[in-house]
Parts: sequence; C-alpha cells; structure tokens
Amino acid sequence: MKSGQTTALCSQAWIRYPRAPDAAFTLVELLVVIAVIAVLAALLLPAVGRAKARAQGTYCANNSRQLLLAWRMYAEDNRDELPFAHARQGTPSGNAAYVWVQGELDNTNPRFLDNWNYDTTIRKGAIWPYCGKSIEIWHCPADTSRGINPRRQHVIRRSVSMNNWIGGDGDRPDDNYKGGWGRAAPATTVARKLTQIGHPGPARTFVILDERQDSINNAYFPIQMDGYPNPATTYIVDYPASYHNGAGGVAFADGHSEIHRWRDARTMPPIVAALPLIVPSPNNPDVVWLQDRSPH
Repeated sequence: MKSGQTTALCSQAWIRYPRAPDAAFTLVELLVVIAVIAVLAALLLPAVGRAKARAQGTYCANNSRQLLLAWRMYAEDNRDELPFAHARQGTPSGNAAYVWVQGELDNTNPRFLDNWNYDTTIRKGAIWPYCGKSIEIWHCPADTSRGINPRRQHVIRRSVSMNNWIGGDGDRPDDNYKGGWGRAAPATTVARKLTQIGHPGPARTFVILDERQDSINNAYFPIQMDGYPNPATTYIVDYPASYHNGAGGVAFADGHSEIHRWRDARTMPPIVAALPLIVPSPNNPDVVWLQDRSPH
C-alpha cells in the first residue's frame, strides 16, 4: 500500500460521526403507561379482594368444622352428653367444668381482661382435649379483634359461640337449661344429648357460628324463641359475624359447615364500640333462619 493511501485511511479513522440520541420515554408515554397500570390495578384489585375473602371463608368453614368434630367426639366419649353452651365459674350447680369453652371476651371490664389467656379460656373448655392442641381453629381469619396480653402484645382470640339450645345454660337448670330465652315457647327444648337433637334434624340444626367482635362476650349465642314461629316477634340477642362479604361461618350437628349469607341490614350494622344487644327486630329473616335451625 502506498504511503498516500495509508495516510488517507488513518485520517478517515478519526472522523467523528454524529451519535444517535439515547432511546427514552417521553413524558406523554410515561403518563400513558401510568394510566394503563392504574386501570389494570382498578380491574384486578376487586378480584384479588374477592379471592382473599373466598380463601378466608374456606379457612373459616374448615375451622368451625374442626370445632364441631371436637364437640361430637366429646359427646361420643361421654355417653352422648353434650357440653353446656354456657356456665360460669363458682355457680351452685357446679356445671362450669362441663361448659364447652370458658371465659368472657372484653378488653375493658376488669373481670374479663384475661381474654388473651388461653389457659383460663380455650384450654379450660370441655372440648379442648379433642381440638388437636390448635388455638387457630377457634379464630376466624377475617376477625381483626385481638386480646391484649400483659406485654401489650395483640393475640388472636375466640371468634365463635354456641347455640344456646344445644347444651343450654348450665347456670339455669331450673328452667330446663333454656336460660330464659324460651319460657313461653313450650315447643322449644334444649338438647342435652346427641340423641335429643330431633326436629329439624342434625343436618339442619346449627351448633357453632362466628359471632361479631363487638357482640361476642361469653361463648353462648342465645336465640329468643318466645313467639316462634311468628316472625313479628323476633329479637336479635347477639349478632352473628358477617366478615365474609356479608356472610359468616356456621357448623351443623351432622358435622358439616358452611358460609351463610345474611340478608337483613339489621343483622349487619357497622362495627361499634358499644353494640346494643337484645333488641327487637321484627320480621328479620336472619333471626327466623336461626330459629328454624334450633331444636323445636
């Protein structure tokens, strides 16, 4: 190669060509992308919320079913005798040892501030030996209430109560264990044995249900039967939970459980600090549903 050609090639190697601009989003493109993401989130979040609610409902139904099986095993091991739905410590009848679960739930009353203490509440109940040492089955995953222990830690607590017509009130043997909720209803009776669960039959007699966090206290869910089957006389004594999109867990005497949807807004008022209990609720289909699924 001639020297002139070499010089020309070297000089060409140093020629600077203009650089292409760096690829980048414009402001308009960024805004469009953000808008698309916002639309997708708006479409997906409700679906995610519904999926979470369904998962919690399935978990809740499984928990109540496990409790129901523990209840049945207790009865089968005790000559068909059912545990009491309620009985206080120190009562003359001495029935507190045979109540299905002990304790009251209250974060303000000094008498009941041990609601965080599983040893004096859940583990002291008659069916605890049949629960597989599981505290979680006593709690609905959608229940946000907590007990507060001495370390100021928030711990899960019981979310369920028992139909007062199953087992009855151990403090009130004088009125056939009705607890005052059906003295004027002679066709209503407390089932004290598995074999006494007659009409409407085990598959339609509810035993355990989720109770609202601002209603739950003792583990006893009274259903006022005076006047039954007249719906104009119905009362709400305690309130069932409606954490699962207006529905709550219910377990039946035959061993199955379900998530039941409530229909009346009076059954599902907003959560409050002091919820009025034992209130007239005439023609409430939810109360009628509970009455129809109690022994009568």
